[in-house]
Amino acid sequence: MARCQGSSLCFTFFHVEEPSPLEKENTLGILSFDAVKTMCRLVSLYKSLTDVEIHRLRRHVIKSKGVANLNSNDECFLLNLACAERLQDLNLAAAAVSRLGVRCSNKGLSNFETVYAEMKNGGVDLKKIEFGTRNVEKVVEKMEKLVSATRNLHNAMESLSEMEASENKIQKWRTMRANNGLKVKVECFNDKIVYHKRQVQYFKQISLWNLSVDKVVGLLAQIICIVYARISFVFGSLISGNNNNNNNNNNNGVKVKGLYRMKMHNRCCKIEHRELYKINRCIFDKDEKKKKNNVGVKINKMGVIQSHGHSLAPAVGSCSGGGKIVAKNNSVFRLAPPTTVGGVGLSQRYANVILFTERIVHASTAIGDDARKLLYEMLPERLKVKLGGKLRKMWLKLEENSEDEEENQEKWTMSERRGAAEEVMDWLAPLANDTLKWQAERNLEKQKFETKPTVLLLQTLHYSNLEKVEDALVDVLVGLSCIYWNQKQW
Repeated sequence: MARCQGSSLCFTFFHVEEPSPLEKENTLGILSFDAVKTMCRLVSLYKSLTDVEIHRLRRHVIKSKGVANLNSNDECFLLNLACAERLQDLNLAAAAVSRLGVRCSNKGLSNFETVYAEMKNGGVDLKKIEFGTRNVEKVVEKMEKLVSATRNLHNAMESLSEMEASENKIQKWRTMRANNGLKVKVECFNDKIVYHKRQVQYFKQISLWNLSVDKVVGLLAQIICIVYARISFVFGSLISGNNNNNNNNNNNGVKVKGLYRMKMHNRCCKIEHRELYKINRCIFDKDEKKKKNNVGVKINKMGVIQSHGHSLAPAVGSCSGGGKIVAKNNSVFRLAPPTTVGGVGLSQRYANVILFTERIVHASTAIGDDARKLLYEMLPERLKVKLGGKLRKMWLKLEENSEDEEENQEKWTMSERRGAAEEVMDWLAPLANDTLKWQAERNLEKQKFETKPTVLLLQTLHYSNLEKVEDALVDVLVGLSCIYWNQKQW
């Protein structure tokens, strides 16, 4: 993986020191479940910025037929969206770390919000922050182990809670049986409760639960800096107010397959995207100069970011509470204009319609009237109107044909319309799948503590042109109607 110049610098802040008595008392405890969400987000961000993932984004994702047909074929615009969304996620993670930082005994750690603002304002030399080095990779692996242990702890505590609830019910049942002179054996059940309690105790010892707040915030603060430096390096001038981009004359180390420096300016963007592009550039520009205070931020000779003379602690730990990435708080999500599917709030509905249609198109057996009726009921009114209008035109045209022409038309419909529908679905369905996946990944109630890279909005229907999506769907539905009309069944 590529890494920044100064890769020989040692990241001593990853060194784990013996905790002080105060740190031992100041452990995360129940906050570990909020903290692990932020840790997952940061590990996911880190993985999404590797050379392999950036290559996939540029060479495959933004060039895929669905994205190019429905969202944009302007690489600058799409990469701008990707940059803005990754920064959005990073800012939310940084805010969570800052909230947890107020619990730290280290004053430098409790002041992380200012450090992060200074870094975005150009107060930190990003050339000295490494990405993808052996030391950093080891820490990311350790973070993944901590995530796994905390996930196991969560599951074990849920199981124990269920067992204890069952124990209360059994206790009542045993009392009732005893009053009637009957005996109930529950030794096996008690053994299971003891086992789950031991599991919980074990996972508490090896997970975030038992780590000090200082260690967790210290580690995550450093990972945030690494991720920000990488975003700055990969996306370059897309970052609003970034003063670190002038440092790049191949100063970020290894260059693989000609990737990794995307110099993009407003002139690259087509006229229809200019305003959105301009807004995206300013999403994270919070007028830092007005808020700037006199806090000194620098990187010392060992590569440790410092504030007020306190280093952002050597740490092993993980994340802070509240990695709340919800659509209503997502600036990039709200930027979709009213000409898009997301701009009119139909992303999820259209995704479900598309996927249900895909199942019908690829069905090996005929689909009955119930499925046809259900699909029609799923359609928004505007799509029903379009579909009805196109079907009427087609039937009128067929009625005007001679019997021979109509027979030929029927033969074409039977033999080729399904193939045409399948071809459209091959590039339309992936956008629908990614739409639902994007939403699931940000559903706080169903989070599974995953650390793999997440889907970007540019891969979904959210920024898709509404008219183009509807036209594609209508074409497929008309094709299915013709097939049904000729076969009298699907």
